[in-house]
Amino acid sequence: MPEPAPLILTLQMDEAAFARFDGLRRRHFPEALNHIPAHATLFHHLPGEDVAAVTETVTALARTQAVPEVAVTGLRFTGRGVAYVLVSEALSAFRERAAAAFRDRLTAQDRQGWRPHVTVQNKVAPETARALHAALSESFAPARFQAPGLLLWRYLGGPWERVAAIPFGGQA
Repeated sequence: MPEPAPLILTLQMDEAAFARFDGLRRRHFPEALNHIPAHATLFHHLPGEDVAAVTETVTALARTQAVPEVAVTGLRFTGRGVAYVLVSEALSAFRERAAAAFRDRLTAQDRQGWRPHVTVQNKVAPETARALHAALSESFAPARFQAPGLLLWRYLGGPWERVAAIPFGGQA
């Protein structure tokens, strides 16, 4: 029997931030490869065989976390794409607590250092990415947004299926 598809945990952004990042992603990510909305991933591969337990653990942790403010501090050239750099001490501390809760079930990718970001372009020629990085850098201004919660997804080999929206601070 095949192993259930893994779960992915991403940050839920406030509406204005999501609209901005998703608009940039729709404009600059290769259309044929853009199966998912703009996102900031906390975990790439949580155990998919027990959705209820993962949801329960994340919900319990999120309930104790006030809605974090996230700073957009710059742009990162990734070689074949461009990402916005995110910084939030509260969110980083939350991710550390979640990593500890899932410690024995994390993949190597999720155990390594976390560098929060939103990718708006990927899988393009380096010169295309370099040009977008330069263009976006010219008009970049630091910004902040609220992150009301988390989104849990099931990975479907390209597209993702939303499993749950989990608010921070026990908000309904």
